[in-house]
Amino acid sequence: MRCSFLSDADYHHITQCENLEDVKLNLSETDYADAVADMSVMTPSDFQAVAIQKLVTEFKYVRTQAVEPLSTFLDFITYEYMIENIMLLLKGALSGRDINELLAQCHPLGMFKESTMRSIPTFEPNAKGFADLYQTVLVDTPVGPYFAMFLQESSNAMGGEVRNVIEEVEIEIIKSSLIKYWIEDFSQFVAKLGGETAEIMGDLLKVRADTNAINITLNSFGTPLNEPTMRSSDRKRLYPAVGHLYPMGTSMLTDVSNEEELGRVLELFPQYASIWNVHAAGADKSIDDAFYERDVQALELAFEGQMHFGSFYAYVKLKEQEIRNMVWITECILQAQKDEINKFVPVFSFHAPWRASSKAR
Repeated sequence: MRCSFLSDADYHHITQCENLEDVKLNLSETDYADAVADMSVMTPSDFQAVAIQKLVTEFKYVRTQAVEPLSTFLDFITYEYMIENIMLLLKGALSGRDINELLAQCHPLGMFKESTMRSIPTFEPNAKGFADLYQTVLVDTPVGPYFAMFLQESSNAMGGEVRNVIEEVEIEIIKSSLIKYWIEDFSQFVAKLGGETAEIMGDLLKVRADTNAINITLNSFGTPLNEPTMRSSDRKRLYPAVGHLYPMGTSMLTDVSNEEELGRVLELFPQYASIWNVHAAGADKSIDDAFYERDVQALELAFEGQMHFGSFYAYVKLKEQEIRNMVWITECILQAQKDEINKFVPVFSFHAPWRASSKAR
């Protein structure tokens, strides 16, 4: 699996291209050769579509060959995309967007039967409509239990009936809650597997949980979630009960009200202090870029072990990063922004920042 990623030489040649036809020609010597072969005209969005479809085809092939417990592990990977797709359809339905446009934007790894997908945005935007959506559609999906947990927790907190909850909560809060349940459920599953899978995949999920907690806190500033009463109730419930920050760090995040206070909390955790410094400095690199770099480093390490399932998760996530890299590069070429073209995070690169720093030492 590791040899299928673009090399430093591939990136060098592609970033030197003057147009997208040259990019396509260079890709013909890589693992993307078959994917781009039938493209008459290459565009960033078209490349993204065929690259994602290639990844999905590879993933589904592995899934069909897998037996327990690997098959369940691979299913857990898809649950995240199912949640993303459902939230996309719900949000699109509230804004009145066309169902075909929404379905085209859904991730192939998180698709249900077409009839199910088309049923999700057809609910009435009221309490009964949301209740019917859950009871007739979502309850039968693999992520149905996460929706049930969210509805029950929210109704308990609000002292109301379950069916009256969804319409009173913003879609992004629902999404954050569902992702939290998924991370916690996935973490419990890999912990039961034990061995190197529990160690490596458990750490990857802890990192993911911490990223969510930091982003939830940062994005809450200037919103109702940052009001004193909401911090200790609604915002606190969004933090996963797993991670390097849990429980002390997430408890401290509950009381954070601005970026300065968030920075003081993260300074207590060396692995996140450097990432926060990138954001605080206001440099060209965003906090998302810093998270991507940290994620790639952690995901690459998953390939260093043997006899564990974490490499399957790492492969999917690293391929997604590689696709983001290629979309960025092709957009820069298309818009003649060559000065910006190298602002991406290569995978398994000898020039990666963490390898450069280790060599310096």
